[in-house]
Amino acid sequence: MKENPIGVFDSGVGGLTVLREITRQLPGEKTIYLGDTARVPYGIKSRETVVRYSLEVAAFLSKLGIKLLVVACNTASAYALTELTKRLSIPVVGVIEPGAKAALRATRTNRIGIIGTQGTIRSNSYVDEINSLKRNETREVAERGEKHFDRYFEIRTDEMVIFTKACPLFVPLAEEGWTANDVARLTVEHYLKGLNEEKIDTLVLGCTHYPLLKETIASVMGKDVALIDSAESTAVEVKRVLKERGLLNDSPDKATHRFFVTDSPERFLMVGKRFFGEGLEAAELAELEAP
Repeated sequence: MKENPIGVFDSGVGGLTVLREITRQLPGEKTIYLGDTARVPYGIKSRETVVRYSLEVAAFLSKLGIKLLVVACNTASAYALTELTKRLSIPVVGVIEPGAKAALRATRTNRIGIIGTQGTIRSNSYVDEINSLKRNETREVAERGEKHFDRYFEIRTDEMVIFTKACPLFVPLAEEGWTANDVARLTVEHYLKGLNEEKIDTLVLGCTHYPLLKETIASVMGKDVALIDSAESTAVEVKRVLKERGLLNDSPDKATHRFFVTDSPERFLMVGKRFFGEGLEAAELAELEAP
């Protein structure tokens, strides 16, 4: 299993930011990426539809012998991760839990902002995950009997404030390559003005397209706001899980990367290079079936 590839999927090209980070942190790992470009975006679909699509994609990648599945789509992570974990015999890693953990580590004032697609924000998945992690942390502190338990308890239940904002226009801007011009700046300012006024100190980029706008977002939010790129956090989690399961690839052979799409390979290649770089040279057409 060590030399088997890591499977990564997204509704389109955005998950390539996650794949890029995985290949950077784990250069010896083979990967297979699938972009469900025939049915993009997932963010406006119902929970039932996203679960069905995700199971079909997972079945396709499983047949190719992957050793771990990365759900690089925030909407699919929110809606389908539990079902995928139940159905598959291999580890499954989403992008929401790693991003939530990174946000909790980064915040100093317990004022966190989350931006994403309408589907991700509507699902409340990041808020639920952060609250769940906080509760678990508080329990652990209580069980250890730490001396400042009361202070930690207050911070983690009464003083944590989370603000969410859907930013749907960030996706077309990223795909068009308009990430650092006046249009991008004005759009970012429009969406994030309210979050700036709320004095958050941490902002979760809850969509895999948003890292392409990171410089513009950082300039609007200011140097005191930490930006959480879930692609980086997810790659760290993938490495941890592989190491824990004894699945890290220690072969000296050069890693290979395959790319599949469900529609329009030509457009995927054109847009995808903005997300992954020049290493994206060819994409194969995938035919999905019900699992």
